[in-house]
Amino acid sequence: MRAARRLRGWKALLLLGWLGQVAVRLWLASGQTMPVATPDETGYLFAARVLTGGPDADLSWSTIYRGGYPLLLMPAYWLADEPVSVYRLCIGINALVSAGMLPLSFVLLRRLGLSRRRAYALAHATALIPAVVFFAEFVLTDAVLPVVLLGWLLLAHSWLTSEGSTARTTLYGAGAGLLAAYAYTTHTRGIIVLLVHVGLVGLVAVLRWRPWRATALGVLPPVAATAAGTMLNGYLLPHMYPHGDNNLEANVVQRLTTVDGWGWMLSLGTGQLWYQIAVTGGLAGVGLVVTAAVAVRRGTPPRLRALALALLALLVGIALATSAALPDEYRVGNYAYGRYLACVVPILFAVGAAFVLRASRRDVLAAAGAAAGLALLTAWIVQWYAGDRLTTYAFNQYDFPEPSFLTWNWNEFRLWPATFAGLALLAAALLAVQVPRYGYLTLAVLFMGLHLAMNVTATRYIARPLVRDYTAMTDLRQIADPREQRTVAIDWSVAWKIRLPQLYWVWWTEVRGFDGLNQAPPTDVELVILAWDKSTSASATWRTAPPGWRVVAKHRTAEGDWVAWQRPSPSAAHK
Repeated sequence: MRAARRLRGWKALLLLGWLGQVAVRLWLASGQTMPVATPDETGYLFAARVLTGGPDADLSWSTIYRGGYPLLLMPAYWLADEPVSVYRLCIGINALVSAGMLPLSFVLLRRLGLSRRRAYALAHATALIPAVVFFAEFVLTDAVLPVVLLGWLLLAHSWLTSEGSTARTTLYGAGAGLLAAYAYTTHTRGIIVLLVHVGLVGLVAVLRWRPWRATALGVLPPVAATAAGTMLNGYLLPHMYPHGDNNLEANVVQRLTTVDGWGWMLSLGTGQLWYQIAVTGGLAGVGLVVTAAVAVRRGTPPRLRALALALLALLVGIALATSAALPDEYRVGNYAYGRYLACVVPILFAVGAAFVLRASRRDVLAAAGAAAGLALLTAWIVQWYAGDRLTTYAFNQYDFPEPSFLTWNWNEFRLWPATFAGLALLAAALLAVQVPRYGYLTLAVLFMGLHLAMNVTATRYIARPLVRDYTAMTDLRQIADPREQRTVAIDWSVAWKIRLPQLYWVWWTEVRGFDGLNQAPPTDVELVILAWDKSTSASATWRTAPPGWRVVAKHRTAEGDWVAWQRPSPSAAHK
């Protein structure tokens, strides 16, 4: 009876913790009112709009944004029309899903051998990792992929190791497969998740870890879900990419078939690994070392070895695949970047944290030493391959929320100071766990404080300025009204960072695109937005404008200049 009451108490505590995590995310994102991570945010928002029967949006020659995440955003479009309201509802959906990292992390840490009290404290630290929280402030798949991947891992672990009934283990396998299929439907990184899951299914079938019939039954739901996801993504293509996409597949082929391409992939993948080790105070590095040791150590149970190898395959596969597809954008973020592996880092962080709490001092020092060596080695590879491009290429604050905090510099990337700051945090973590009786609490408080500080400063120095600047550069609400301007046309020559948010502001109709360099603006619309050459006046942007058309807005911005022309209303024309 007492045990049952205690269990109910822990369930209530997890619910309260989840609500607290939701509140933190909503508080941090309270200033977000429009898509600024362009074109990613606009791509997902437009996909959700299309799925709810809204107008198409032409994102031709852009990256393809898949339909799994927009499925979650559809309620926002059912409840609202006005763009800011829709966006705020999407952020609320993000918070509800992203906060699921708390209970899932708690389960993971329990399976790693921690008591409920220790697991709960460290679950909060894991759930506040900036890779999980900061990007949930934007309408991005990064808000849900970490939760999906951790859910997949836990279900796969139950499927492989549970001693329960065949029916229950079959459900575990089917659930893991469904999450892998959803990841595939949501993002190209999910292709790696699905491939790794297929590899696990094949291993289970060959080694007869589960009855063949049960394995086959567990495969049917994810196969159906994958087919449905493929159809969903195919449905979006003509609505959003009528002229084709940016053909990242060509990049992958070129990288896989040339020596220079492999150098690019391996070096950029190494930069992603460096990022995750440094910004987690080395604990993700400890988790990686421990996972690799479990995978190769003699005496590891075969099923646990398979799961460890699957996690390593995910890490390496995502790092290499994303590096292979990535074009050279002449930015520092090409060479050291955190978003692509953000879905894996909470798992590695939790594994590392559990290990430093449970293992012997000798083993902890050995793992920490290996993680520190890995941090230094990966930093050296980044420096060797990128060279002076780390200082001469474009620095985007949005790419470096955690390193900017560690070096207290939001204007440039500093590889070695960030590396040494991460190693100093690793040393602090090793000291924290030595506190008698409350080492776990000291460690949890250290990283909760660190992660919260990273999120707050990233919001202040990165997210809020982006919203302020993009609103000033792109907002059409003062000149575009569904009651006055039923039809709108935008010049393709307008910088895409401005044009795509403007497409979002015009929510009631499909915006007509035209090539302003070679075509005259259409005259059968109510509002025309043209690119504005710096050498001309606003009135000279359309020298052949029909009588009555007038300039209603003109903007010189850091991302590009534009002018809005409005057609005379019928009443004005009559007068």
